Amino acid sequence: MVSAVTTAHLQEPVLHELYSAPRIFTWPELQSMASDGILSPLYGKSYAASGSAVTPRLRARAAALAVPERMRTKVVAGRLTAAWIYGCARPPRSLTLLVDAKHRISSIRGARGCSLHEVRLGQFDVVSLGGLLVSSPLRTAADIALHVEAEHALPALSSLLEKPDLGVRLRLVTLAVQAAPRVPHKKRALATLARLQDG
Repeated sequence: MVSAVTTAHLQEPVLHELYSAPRIFTWPELQSMASDGILSPLYGKSYAASGSAVTPRLRARAAALAVPERMRTKVVAGRLTAAWIYGCARPPRSLTLLVDAKHRISSIRGARGCSLHEVRLGQFDVVSLGGLLVSSPLRTAADIALHVEAEHALPALSSLLEKPDLGVRLRLVTLAVQAAPRVPHKKRALATLARLQDG
């Protein structure tokens, strides 16, 4: 799936509500406008026009601009980074990027502000959003249950489950975790999901 994606698939028209240096304004000018309340920080060196709706597409575009262009067709925003893109977590300190096992992770090391994780991605595990590949809501929820400590996983999972437009159901997430082949922390992940059921 990911290997078949080309740069053309990820090209995104300019989003007029997104401001990022050096397009139109310099970095100091953007910071000054943010200090004056004209812009709101979004991610990295990207800002949103104050009062504009901050959508998943806008957050994904801001994240994409923080990923070197040479890497964008080879990585997928995942885990809490994807949850943030969907509006279900706080902005990440650094982007969590997944690399399909078909790619060699060593070929894309060196990106600042990113953590890379080699994984296997299925045909329906990835969507294109805002010029960036992002793990699907269901894959995001399963990955968070498996790879994020419960104290941070629970709020993000609750938010993902509470957004009907994302189509995430607790039963589906549980089945996805159970079906994960020989991964560490599966028992902990199922316990985390059980806490959501009880709550």
